[in-house]
Amino acid sequence: MAKLKGRNQVLKPEPPDEEPLNIETITWGGLTWVNIVNPTERETEYLAEQYHFHPLALDDCLSRKQLPKLDVYPGYLFFVFHFPIYDKQTRISNKRQWSAFIGEDYLVTLHTGELRTLNALFRDCQANEETREEYFVNGSGFLLYRLLDRTIDSYFPVLDKIMSLIEDIEDDVFDEEREATKELSILRRDIITQRAVMFPTRTVFIEMENKLKRFRKTDVTTYYNDLMDHMNKICETLDEVQEIIEVFKDADYTLATNRINRVTKILTIFSAILLPFLIVASLYGMNVVLPGGLEGGDLGTFIVLMVIMTAMAAGMLFYFRRRRWI
Repeated sequence: MAKLKGRNQVLKPEPPDEEPLNIETITWGGLTWVNIVNPTERETEYLAEQYHFHPLALDDCLSRKQLPKLDVYPGYLFFVFHFPIYDKQTRISNKRQWSAFIGEDYLVTLHTGELRTLNALFRDCQANEETREEYFVNGSGFLLYRLLDRTIDSYFPVLDKIMSLIEDIEDDVFDEEREATKELSILRRDIITQRAVMFPTRTVFIEMENKLKRFRKTDVTTYYNDLMDHMNKICETLDEVQEIIEVFKDADYTLATNRINRVTKILTIFSAILLPFLIVASLYGMNVVLPGGLEGGDLGTFIVLMVIMTAMAAGMLFYFRRRRWI
């Protein structure tokens, strides 16, 4: 019997199978849409191998601190977009980043999964042949346009909500029984976030139309002009609501200051009226004998003192009224 060599050998377990990549694709008519939700380094390595994207662009896809931009590379374009996501608890929007690579026969989108419009469009293209034909037939440039168009259209209900809040806050600002300062601050902060998202995105859209001409089969200039009209309307509305909220903030501060001044004026008047009473009381509180004191006082003296103090208070009220202080 042959002897076994190398006793106490340890057999290394085989590495477990790796989890599948979080990548979904749709291909129709020679055009492929690659959708990646919550990308990691594994997905970016796959893109580097399959499409040879630049490493800096792939790093930007994983970063969450990029500004909206358009980078031009040989054979493809790279986009970084932002979109506001409303938080119901804080009532303030947070910006979310998503990226896109576009080439002659492909569109690659990378995002966190919070963009419901993008997810809905991808599922619609997966399920319906007619939708795929409508969106894919004119090339990757037209597909990106349709994606952006639906995303921008989904933002208009957010604007409607902001305008509704503006109307509610207007009623609170000019109602003395309501406190509007906190609501004004929350809405003002939300509008600042919205502007920080939409204005840089509009700048990218301005550059995008000319750069995408080589990635579309038909002239879609009219479509992109319509998209720019929507973006301009959004930015103009955000400018308008910011001006309105600043006016309401100033009005709320002015009205609050006036309310405080009125209260202070009333308290000051009461203090001035009580001053003669305090003077007389302090005089008779001294440890000396005074006319009308305990040792030789009577009811007539008390009445005289009250008449004197009342006359002094009435005289002060008359003076305040004559000076239009009250």
